Amino acid sequence: MQKLIKNINYFIRKIKNNDQDVWDELEEQMILSDVNASCAQKIISDVQSEVYARKINEPEAVKTLLKQKIAALLGNHQRHRLNTSEKKPTVYLLVGVNGVGKTSTLAKLAHMLQKKEKRVLIAAADTYRAAAVEQLQAYAQRLGIDMVRHQRNSDPGAVVFDSIEKSMAKDIDFLLVDTAGRMQTSYNLMEELKKIKRVVLKKTNKVPDETLLVVDSTTGQNAIFQATTFHKALDLTGVVLTKTDGTSKGGIILSLQDELGLPVKMVTYGEKLEHIAYFDPVKYVDMLIN
Repeated sequence: MQKLIKNINYFIRKIKNNDQDVWDELEEQMILSDVNASCAQKIISDVQSEVYARKINEPEAVKTLLKQKIAALLGNHQRHRLNTSEKKPTVYLLVGVNGVGKTSTLAKLAHMLQKKEKRVLIAAADTYRAAAVEQLQAYAQRLGIDMVRHQRNSDPGAVVFDSIEKSMAKDIDFLLVDTAGRMQTSYNLMEELKKIKRVVLKKTNKVPDETLLVVDSTTGQNAIFQATTFHKALDLTGVVLTKTDGTSKGGIILSLQDELGLPVKMVTYGEKLEHIAYFDPVKYVDMLIN
């Protein structure tokens, strides 16, 4: 993941000259790193005001202040943890457009839960793409996890219904639901996903414990459009960012939080099943500003 501001020490050394252009350049670099304009403006304005009010002139002190402002926006670690249910099964619904890595993310999450000795069941509710079901089946077999699937083009809600019944009968701890992502038929997709949530509510007396949007971190501001669309329909609880080991611009995390109040809960960073982790806001800030 790229730094939020390139050559930050160079800029910070110029701040003591009380040059407004320096602050404007810092704000511009944040925007170029996929931080939305209003968020970038607020962070830089707050830092600028405090620097001059407290007469801060040490570069490290300015960097520390910038990190603090970003960390405050993200909130504490607890906001970035996955919810679990006291009543089994805990249900995680993974949504997102095709091609962002939903299926591989679900497999990585299943593997992570397995390592914690949790009983996991997978629901193949993307019934429209045979390749998606086959890929998920391959992961399930590799992990030794049961999977519920129906015929192609069958009702995804029925898959989830049967998955919940099986989870209850088998004392499953976590039910992970893979879903379709056909944004070219956005209305039908959202109605289908809403139906899945209703099935979960009817069968468990609770909505999914997590409704997670899987986002390719390299898509930039398009991720905001995706998140807005899914959040409006489904009331998302968080985001999983994929491909964070590449050339993604880390500012998208701030934009998701600022515009939609959505915390990033998990990140994936490679091809192996082990390449998944909880999002750590402290490490994130240290990585972006150094």
